[in-house]
Amino acid sequence: MTKVYRKGAVGAMMDEYERALAEFSELLRRLSDADFVTVRDVTTKDEACRSIQTVVNHVVRAGYGYAAYIREATGTPPHRPDVPLASRLESLEQLSAMRAHTEATLDDKWEWTDEQIMALKLQSRWGPIFDLEQLLEHAIVHVLRHRRQIERFLSEPQFKPG
Repeated sequence: MTKVYRKGAVGAMMDEYERALAEFSELLRRLSDADFVTVRDVTTKDEACRSIQTVVNHVVRAGYGYAAYIREATGTPPHRPDVPLASRLESLEQLSAMRAHTEATLDDKWEWTDEQIMALKLQSRWGPIFDLEQLLEHAIVHVLRHRRQIERFLSEPQFKPG
């Protein structure tokens, strides 16, 4: 099957975000339900990083948050759904819904000029001010970092259950 690429710089970033989410989702599909919910990091102070389930929940919530920043900055009502901890299969559905929401958020922006991209200023709740490109790059790397975290949970002895 031939991959259809979106046009423009924003389209390219959405293509890469979609790719990162597809890799992340494929990793989750290979897990058992037990692996998904098992607490892996018993020493962390970050509740979002205890199990694969909590990590996925964090990734979904963050994805909706990034889309909300963009919607707020462009005058579109933001959508931040309550994303409860879910089963492995439900989490895959949540990831897909979040990706579709992000795609809809960006749908009319694929071919924005560099000037339009840099002019959109997004104040994050954790401090930095991003332009659209920086926020989308952050969103991509956020998924990649947490995919790596899950891979470590599954391969390193200190994260083995029991």
